[in-house]
Amino acid sequence: MKALEKVSSFVGRTFSAWVLLFACFGFFAPQLFTGHKAWITPLLGIVMFGMGLTLSAADFREVFRRPKDVAIGVVGHYLIMPGIAYVLAVALRLPPDIAVGVILVGCCPSGTASNVMTFLAKGDVALGVSIASVSTLVAPLATPALVSLLAGKWMSINTQSLFLDIVQVVIVPILLGIVAKTLFRRQAAASVKVLPLVSTAAIVVIVAIVVALNQPKLATGSLLILVAVVLHNLLGFALGYLFARMFGMDLAKRKAVMLETGMQNSGLGAALAAAHFSPLAAVPSALFSVWHNLSGSVLAAWFARRTDTRA
Repeated sequence: MKALEKVSSFVGRTFSAWVLLFACFGFFAPQLFTGHKAWITPLLGIVMFGMGLTLSAADFREVFRRPKDVAIGVVGHYLIMPGIAYVLAVALRLPPDIAVGVILVGCCPSGTASNVMTFLAKGDVALGVSIASVSTLVAPLATPALVSLLAGKWMSINTQSLFLDIVQVVIVPILLGIVAKTLFRRQAAASVKVLPLVSTAAIVVIVAIVVALNQPKLATGSLLILVAVVLHNLLGFALGYLFARMFGMDLAKRKAVMLETGMQNSGLGAALAAAHFSPLAAVPSALFSVWHNLSGSVLAAWFARRTDTRA
């Protein structure tokens, strides 16, 4: 078990490299993954179940202890990322499938790796965890509503179907994880130590499948999508930081809000795009998964050296 824990810890620390590696596998050996599109939703469910195993009452007490800070983070996330996505889709004149994909990932809750990046940046981890938890729990309402509002210009959106799918692949697995943790406390505590390995494996396979399904199109037109993804992520970080600063938050809180804003649950975006739109619409989520882990790691390392002069 200790050996497995060490492997899990190593994989968790090198998450970005594994995502990039499997994206390359999907691109250069698509035949290994193209037949497994049906795996995307169950794999995301496994990640969300793992998230449920890690949640505790303390995460939700934080919401009531400082509701203003959590509200700023959650509202900022759902204002900034969808707004940037829509502006980029219009400004870059993205094709309909890609525009919907960019908007969809922008309307997803905070990413599964954002809490780790907040910790590495020496930010307010408790606040980051609370923002991620609340943004995930409100996703069944927020994500379909925002996608319908912003992406309806490009194609018809079935908000009811989106709502039911998010409940199925996000809320139900999280609740099952919380129940399992409550009923099997000792076993759950042991399993949490290998969660980075399980979650990383699930996410990288999702990315590989999405890349493989779109390999021909990526070979000829991936630059425009990459530009949109990079701008989306970097502007999200910048505006998230400024949004927190506008409300007078200290540096540790600004780090948390910034990272929870700029990092998306791109696995959810890929699953929803593949199920409701087209394989091409899932590409922005797949590329986002690769890019935001790289940019988040660099940003966290830089911010870890910054201290609040007012403290």
